[in-house]
Amino acid sequence: MSFFRFTPAFANPQGSPIRELFPYLSRPGMISLAGGYPSPSLFDQEGLATAAAQAMTTGATALQYGATEGSPALREQLAAQCQARGIRCAASDVLVTTGSQQGFDLLLRVLVQPGDVVCVETPAYPATIAALRQAGARILSTPVDGDGLNVDALQVLLEELPAHERPRLLYTVPNFSNPCGTLLTQDRRTKLVQLALQYGFVVVEDDPYGELAFTDQRPAPVYAAAQAWLQAQGGEGENPVVYLSSLSKTVAPGLRVGWMVADPAVLRRCTVAKQTNDLCTSPLAQAVAASYLQSGRYAQAVAAACAEYRRRMQALTNGMKAKLGNLVQFVQPAGGMFVWLTFDKGIDPQKLFDAAVAANVIFVPGKAFYADNADLHSMRLSFAAPDVVQIEQAVERLAQAFAQAR
Repeated sequence: MSFFRFTPAFANPQGSPIRELFPYLSRPGMISLAGGYPSPSLFDQEGLATAAAQAMTTGATALQYGATEGSPALREQLAAQCQARGIRCAASDVLVTTGSQQGFDLLLRVLVQPGDVVCVETPAYPATIAALRQAGARILSTPVDGDGLNVDALQVLLEELPAHERPRLLYTVPNFSNPCGTLLTQDRRTKLVQLALQYGFVVVEDDPYGELAFTDQRPAPVYAAAQAWLQAQGGEGENPVVYLSSLSKTVAPGLRVGWMVADPAVLRRCTVAKQTNDLCTSPLAQAVAASYLQSGRYAQAVAAACAEYRRRMQALTNGMKAKLGNLVQFVQPAGGMFVWLTFDKGIDPQKLFDAAVAANVIFVPGKAFYADNADLHSMRLSFAAPDVVQIEQAVERLAQAFAQAR
């Protein structure tokens, strides 16, 4: 018996199913379609270097402890980002977080007790599932289709649940979701807000990919849809949506800068929770981020990333249509970093994975994205990190793996 008495959530913890694939990445010649990492070639290193130098001109301020809520300069810039996306907010409505994942963790600490029910769109980001399990939440899965979270199925689920089993939270990635790459329609956003108000649950809108759109056709955030709905009803009531976003996918993940926009009561409690978590997000990273956003280079860098990711997405999807044909089904994404693939039930998933690794290409098996009842005949592919030539080679190798697994 161990001397250490671990909490139930960590008695037999499971690591990230995606990070467990890391040993394969060190193999010579391996092409990864697994990690959801932004492409290093698209980092605006020159602009960030200038921003870092500018941040250091503030003297010791960037090297000292800072306010838990975040630096005023960065909060102003992030509020401006939200306003450009359609959200009405001021700097005082923004809490800077150490990545958007911390924002979700803070919400679980202040809103969810062990045994509480939380709805998650399914398939879902594995770190979300892990965080909910560690919080002791009961996870209810809500399906995703080609238009994002299926709010009609959610409504049926809510109608069937006894009042004491209704969810406290619902987690969704409405813009180019991880892992499905889908975009939630405007009608569904409005209906989701209505359901949240009717059944009393908080919608956690995680939006790290929304800026990475391949067209100009993009609905306003769910948070903005809630603002519009409440205004249409006379402006009364609290916004049931909490908006999370990040600079990790659009500027650089190394900054570890994310943010939360929420009702003041939620924001205040998350600020207190953050004080016992990390005191404050790195003031130096915040100063660099604020300087970079102030420089005016952000929009151009994001536009360049969108154009390149679109090329890579087309190389992947066109290649799969040509090489895999009817063996696979997928929805071509209109932005983001991911394609969700389902494949012929006659193909053994483990044999396919093993054959892919042998062919020096790797993906994330679909089972990693389910809390329960996993669809084993699925996978997530990311087109963000490899270039077009590598993606074309990866598709060739994937086709070999499918042929061998059959």
